[in-house]
Amino acid sequence: MESLGPGLWAIDTGFQRARFDAAYLVAEAGEAAFIDTGPNLAVPSLLRALDDARLAREEVKWVILTHVHLDHAGGAGLLMESLPNAQLLVHPRGARHIADPSRLVAGVQAVYGAEIAARDYGELKAVPRRRIVHAVDGMVISVGQRPLQVAETPGHAHHHICVWDRSSRGWFSGDTLGVSYPEFDFDHFRYAIPSTTPTQFDPEALCRSIERLMSFEPSVAYITHYGAIRDVASQAMQVIGQARAMTGIALAAASQPAPAQYLRHALEGLYRAGLAQAYGHAEVGEYLDLLAGDVELNAQGLEAWLRARHQPG
Repeated sequence: MESLGPGLWAIDTGFQRARFDAAYLVAEAGEAAFIDTGPNLAVPSLLRALDDARLAREEVKWVILTHVHLDHAGGAGLLMESLPNAQLLVHPRGARHIADPSRLVAGVQAVYGAEIAARDYGELKAVPRRRIVHAVDGMVISVGQRPLQVAETPGHAHHHICVWDRSSRGWFSGDTLGVSYPEFDFDHFRYAIPSTTPTQFDPEALCRSIERLMSFEPSVAYITHYGAIRDVASQAMQVIGQARAMTGIALAAASQPAPAQYLRHALEGLYRAGLAQAYGHAEVGEYLDLLAGDVELNAQGLEAWLRARHQPG
C-alpha cells in the first residue's frame, strides 16, 4: 500500500504483475471508500489495507467502480461480503452485471478462454441489488467531509465513470486517461497509450471525456494501470493523440489483405516508436514486451469498433 496524500492510498492488487493494476482507498473522519477493486485475488490485499490504515470494515461506506471490466471490478462481490455497511456505486449500464455477473463471465471467456478466465478471475460473486446505487453524472457523495463527484466518461466503455476528488484536485480516472506503467517513467516523462479493449471503444467519445476531465484543471490523476500521474496534461495529450493514430491504423487495416496481422504489426510499430522517443534509445524491446497484452487487446477493441461502424443504423 502506497500513501498518496492525506487519507489516500494506492493498493497494488497483484493482478498479472507488480504495479500493473491499482485500487484506491480514500478515508476521512471514520469513513472510507474503495475505488475499483481488482479481481477476486485482490480482496485479501484490500482488506489488509484497511487494517494497515487502522480502519474497521464497518467504516467502509462506498465501493465505487469506474466500470465493470474485471481487472477493475471482478472482486467487487467478494469484497462486499466483508463490508457490512458499504454500498456499491456503479454506472446504471454496469449495475445489472454486478447483480448478475454471468454475462461478464461469458464475455471474458470469449476473449481469453474458459481456463484463463477461471485462473485470473475465479468465481464472481453477485452483489444484492439493494446494495447497488446508480452513479449519475454530477452526483456528489461524501467520505467523511470529503466530497467525491461523479462524471460520466464514455469512450473506453459506454458505462465508464470517473471520480473527482476535490481535496487533492485529482481524478480517479479508471481507463479514461489510458495506460502508463511505472516502467515507462523515463526521466520524469511517462509514456502513455489509450486502452481500446473490446467491445465498446469509441474514440470520439473518449477524446470528449478527456477534454472534460481536463476542464477541471486537475493536479493529479489516479489511473488503474498504474498509480498517480502528476503531469496530467501530458498524459491527456498523449492518450488523445494516440487514440487518433490508432483509429487511423484501424481504418487503414480494413483495406489490407490481412487486416488483423496488419493492425497488430502497425500498433506494435506505433508503440515501439513512441517508447524509443520517450526513452531516447532505439533498444526498447524489454519495454515493448510489457505492452504485448495491450497490443492484442487494443487490436481486438479496434476491430470491434470497425465492425460497429459498418453495422446498419
